[in-house]
Amino acid sequence: MATGKKQPIVQFKGIMKRFGKVVAVEKMDFDIEEGSLVTLLGPSGCGKTTLLRMVAGLEEPTEGDIFIKGVRINDTPIHKRNLGMIFQNYALFPHKTIFENVAFGLKYRDVPKEDVTQKVTRALEMVRLPGVENRMPSQLSGGQQQRIAMARAIVIEPDVLLMDEPLSALDENLREEMRREVDNLQQMLGVTTIFVTHDQREALSMSDKILVMKDGRKQQEGPPEVVYNEPTNHFVADFLGHSNFIKGEVVAVDDQHVDVRIETGDVLFAENKGGFSKGDAVEMIVRAQRFDAFPMEEFEPTEGLNHFEGRIKDRSYMGGEVSYFIELGNNREIHVISMMRTRIYNLGEAVSVQVAPHHCHLIALE
Repeated sequence: MATGKKQPIVQFKGIMKRFGKVVAVEKMDFDIEEGSLVTLLGPSGCGKTTLLRMVAGLEEPTEGDIFIKGVRINDTPIHKRNLGMIFQNYALFPHKTIFENVAFGLKYRDVPKEDVTQKVTRALEMVRLPGVENRMPSQLSGGQQQRIAMARAIVIEPDVLLMDEPLSALDENLREEMRREVDNLQQMLGVTTIFVTHDQREALSMSDKILVMKDGRKQQEGPPEVVYNEPTNHFVADFLGHSNFIKGEVVAVDDQHVDVRIETGDVLFAENKGGFSKGDAVEMIVRAQRFDAFPMEEFEPTEGLNHFEGRIKDRSYMGGEVSYFIELGNNREIHVISMMRTRIYNLGEAVSVQVAPHHCHLIALE
């Protein structure tokens, strides 16, 4: 991943796209730094692919401007934008050899023939598929075809690499392998990349910055750890990971903590990050992995941490971890994902649950 502050290479300024009366992308300002991998993340229909297609020149903005390297590109033809594009369905030419597929973008750039061979060979080596130049796409596996699509995109040495759900057609194991492949290749090349996905794991594991979208609007942008640990609203917290949403009221505030009385009557402490006052209605967000569950008879509370009691209502074994739903008072339950440290708790078993205040994130109740 990219490190350090760099100049933006792609800039969206007041960008908007409307299809008739439907607003696909609401007015948006957004910068992408040179050399970074930025993920547009959100559910189907949120506008992320439309945003990408506007960069590519496949859609025209209704309002606003897009800049690449400081140059407004709204009216620049697709073939003059110097962009590499990788799609979900690979978009390889089935009747052309691998060499011809990879070299396709060089045909329109007046590259000398001897340089074409050299560039294609190097691109295939970079995606770890040397020696397949004379094969046809049908002779390659899905993962290999995706690598060829990557080679075709990078062979032109693009200013920006655009990737629209490039891994979603692959099975889970191959998807994990290709995720690492894309990440490593992007770092090696240092090419600015815009990556579209609805998969939170892809976004969290690969990105320098994530832009979360919903209904054509930007919900939050920032580094993965910030978006995950400090969501700005309910949607972001719910879309990224397994979260508990606990409604409550602020009953006290000091320099370190915000005290929140929740629906069960318990008072939980959250780290004071500012912005809340006594009497505020809030939603406390706690990731399911942040809770620790202990057998009731063995539990000794740790000073300064939140703790309460409950019973195992439901559980799901997931290999290295177990997902529990734990019933508290007042018909309230919480979701806890616990690593397999000792044993699996039984249904109905009494447990104590503990969580640190800095894992309790507060947002204003919507």
